[in-house]
Amino acid sequence: MLEVRQLTRLYGDFKAVDNVSFKIKKGEIVGLLGHNGAGKTTIMKMLSGYIESNQGSIEIDDVDLQQDPKQAQQYLGYLPENLPIYPEMTVADYLDYASDMKGLKGDEKIAEIKRVIQATDIVPKLLMPISTLSRGYKQRVGVAQAILGNPKLLILDEPTNGLDPTQTQLIRQLIRDLAKEATVILSTHIMQEVDALCDRVLIIRNGEMAVDAKLEELRESNNLLLTTSFTKDKLTMLLQPLNAITNIDEIPDEGGNPHYRLSVEEMSDHPALCGEIANLVVTAGGTLYSINQENRDLETLFREVNEIPLGTSEDAGRTKNAA
Repeated sequence: MLEVRQLTRLYGDFKAVDNVSFKIKKGEIVGLLGHNGAGKTTIMKMLSGYIESNQGSIEIDDVDLQQDPKQAQQYLGYLPENLPIYPEMTVADYLDYASDMKGLKGDEKIAEIKRVIQATDIVPKLLMPISTLSRGYKQRVGVAQAILGNPKLLILDEPTNGLDPTQTQLIRQLIRDLAKEATVILSTHIMQEVDALCDRVLIIRNGEMAVDAKLEELRESNNLLLTTSFTKDKLTMLLQPLNAITNIDEIPDEGGNPHYRLSVEEMSDHPALCGEIANLVVTAGGTLYSINQENRDLETLFREVNEIPLGTSEDAGRTKNAA
């Protein structure tokens, strides 16, 4: 549905985006992550047609954005981080204006305005000037204008910024519903949003694509967590025949049984290895309380990715083509 090829953007001598490529299918909700200045906002502006690339191409539903911008932009819904809304307008007037800008007319326009105000739960504020709204309601007005016309590609920059927990849940469900018929790119600093909504993540670092992979794959680590009655010395001696285990660290724990983190070689068969370890511990007369693969949270993963030098073999190993 969306295909980006070798996208590059320069500001003078500064390369804000450097040769970024990715594909996103219909129905995917993809998180776009990166530190401030990493290039993600520039990418979103290029995807929306707000700024042009110096190199590369963007196709939205097989329409080239550069060659036919008006057609491509009809497929777009865009919520920038700082929405340029008009404070003197009422919510109704603003959505009427936004509908006109999107080419909606007559009964279709009326039906769309009704749909988006109900979907974002802003009916009580419809006749109020935007200047009188809280930050949360202004954000919901922004989401409402973005989803007018049922866009095929929805680009959302910090969509839950300023919302309370109830409003956040409402917008999350709305995004899930929209993704049934559209492609969604979500940029946020809130890792819980990506965890809650996305199946895949793109991590941009220094203008380059550092990671493109499914969240499920990224959460998996090459570590096993083991809890047993054995001391570290006894466990090290016991597991010595297993060449796949490269290191054993004891995890500090107040009381209880010893906890260990076992580092294993990449591409190891983790379930089979867990079975071997369990068999060795029990056969040696020890007690096995638990053994499982360690999963990393997204915040830890993001930190790890940004600590690895770009262009190294380790960095290349993290970058996966999930398209």
